[in-house]
Amino acid sequence: HTVAAQGGIAAVTSEGDDFERHVCDTMQSGAGLCNEGVVRAIVKAAPSRIQELIQLGVDFTRLEDGRHSLGKEGGHTKRRVLHVKDITGKAIEDALLDGIAKEGVTVLEHFFVIDLITSEKLRRRGIEIPGQGDRLLGLYALNVKSAEVETFHCRSLVLATGGVGRVYQYTTNPSIATGDGVAMAYRAGVEVMNMEFVQFHPTTLYTKTDERFLITEAVRGEGAVLRNEAGETFMERYHEQADLASRDIVARAIDQEMKRSGAPHVWLDASPVGADRFPERFPNVYQTCLRHGIDATKDFIPVVPAAHYLCGGVRTSIDSSTSLPGLYACGEVACTGLHGANRLASNSLLEAVVMADKGVGAALTYLDSLDAGQVSLPEWVDGDLSDSDERVVLTHNLDELKRALWDYVGIVRTTKRLERARARIGNLEREISEYYWFAKVDVPLLELRNLVQVAELIVECALRRKESRGLHYTLDYPDQSERAEDMVAPPLAAFHQ
Repeated sequence: HTVAAQGGIAAVTSEGDDFERHVCDTMQSGAGLCNEGVVRAIVKAAPSRIQELIQLGVDFTRLEDGRHSLGKEGGHTKRRVLHVKDITGKAIEDALLDGIAKEGVTVLEHFFVIDLITSEKLRRRGIEIPGQGDRLLGLYALNVKSAEVETFHCRSLVLATGGVGRVYQYTTNPSIATGDGVAMAYRAGVEVMNMEFVQFHPTTLYTKTDERFLITEAVRGEGAVLRNEAGETFMERYHEQADLASRDIVARAIDQEMKRSGAPHVWLDASPVGADRFPERFPNVYQTCLRHGIDATKDFIPVVPAAHYLCGGVRTSIDSSTSLPGLYACGEVACTGLHGANRLASNSLLEAVVMADKGVGAALTYLDSLDAGQVSLPEWVDGDLSDSDERVVLTHNLDELKRALWDYVGIVRTTKRLERARARIGNLEREISEYYWFAKVDVPLLELRNLVQVAELIVECALRRKESRGLHYTLDYPDQSERAEDMVAPPLAAFHQ
């Protein structure tokens, strides 16, 4: 979801900042679950990756004196967020796509990867595979335009498939954020962890539809404040950093204020940013608000939390490698140990560019270690169930799944709510799985299959964590345990015994 990243990319680039401060801010936000070695490695690599992005054409916003304009967001003790106005992600993606075009890289668009092919999977089907242990051999992908499934030989693959936001009724994520990479990796036996840590962005534009537009945290970094239904500021009652507290704290505070008053939203007062400065600094936010009849320079903006970012995912090492030889992951699909139990604002783009750089080096080294032989892969076998009235059932299943996650696995949780979600998701999984094995696949079916898999993982990890930490807050275990532990999801077979 890089293209929609508004706030920017965190990196130490000014004399008044240093690596140790960035490390401490990240660790503080991560609630004791960050991998300090990973944090230090990524933070230290940041300036080099920033320079590479600049060389590729990313024109970060500068001040009149030529220095980079640095934003400050929740959880940061220094201004260190480089940005291109409020369209930083799009600027980075455009530069990378331009670089790909110049290098002549072949891009296959409109393909949907269904599943990974591994040596262990083939052995279970009675196919003899040379060598010991499991490894990646290829993948099946749906050619969306031809509606045919194609088989690809692939001994090294980087997952960069983004997050899982569409498993919730309300999310900042696009329609394609359906957890495809997490689900396919998990089905291939790859370790997945910390799925309970779903970050809810505190401030998304409230509308009467299910759609939510993100109001970047950088708006509060420039002085905007939250107000309740009565127009009173309230964040100072919840944290010493008030409106610049970390996202988990702000989201829970908003949730509590809404429940206390019964209001459908709270207000974001952006007037302190300045009537002249706001449209220039946040043109995308300003224009979007105008389209909804809100002048952000003088009107309060109605805001609510919405599902935003997955801090868990496919477990990786510092070189982006996973537990399956040949498979790598970077970006939101991966769980590197950088974010811990709660991501520090604008560390996501940072993690993506650093881990992509490390991952490509590791993948090339792995390929050099392999022999030249190629395993013959079985072709895909289509189901014979034609399109029918059953398709409407899938739509109902999706709606039920999203509501179950929103109602029972939200900002504040209880064991009873989680168990209710588990029961409902289990029923949905059985229906969807039965349909999948007999139907001709298409994108909606494949996305739903992945979403229900991701939902199971979120709930199972949440039930196993008997504490409140970071983004996982449960009324049954309101305290944080003395011992910080990652929550590795159980093997696939454990769900259906």
